[in-house]
Amino acid sequence: MTHAFDKDYWEHHWDDRTSHTVAANPYLVEETAGSTPGTALDAGCGAGAEAIWLAEQGWRVTGADISAAALDAAAQQAQNAGVDVTWIESDLTTWNPDERWDLVMTHYAHPSIPQLDFYRHISQWVAPGGSLLIVGHLLDAAHHHSHEGAPPREATVTAKNITTLFDASSWRVDTAIERSRTVVGTGVHPKTLRDAVVRVTRAV
Repeated sequence: MTHAFDKDYWEHHWDDRTSHTVAANPYLVEETAGSTPGTALDAGCGAGAEAIWLAEQGWRVTGADISAAALDAAAQQAQNAGVDVTWIESDLTTWNPDERWDLVMTHYAHPSIPQLDFYRHISQWVAPGGSLLIVGHLLDAAHHHSHEGAPPREATVTAKNITTLFDASSWRVDTAIERSRTVVGTGVHPKTLRDAVVRVTRAV
């Protein structure tokens, strides 16, 4: 099934959520280990788990999302955690902020524009010497994403798809991996996620 991934879709998606996870994506934890905290933007922050975790590590964080319902949940989670995060409601496919960040990250964002075009767009917001961390749903040709609960094909990528966006004269590829991991959600059965993880650093 093809989704529009527009504001109405995401408002409905987050309104349907009765609870929100506060656990940050493990790839974010791995990829920022040893980093000096600076400024960060979570593009498509959802309920704010990653933004809040970074703020707890001393980063100055902005979380941006198209869904007001998601941001309401994120603000409540941040208050519960006792951290300050700036929350911005915006359609990131057309947003052009003046600010640039030391870290721009996105986790499983499904935009209304093609997935790779979205990654290219948000890469403009990385400050010189800063990094872009992308965690996306991996294109799984073997299963064609036909199983229940899997992301639609148009919302999937490979690590190679992503790295080809970045010219070697302007960007350094630090991480480009494809992994599987099992998560336990609110359902009875564990869920296997297949992920494409890419971190690139902009030249100074």
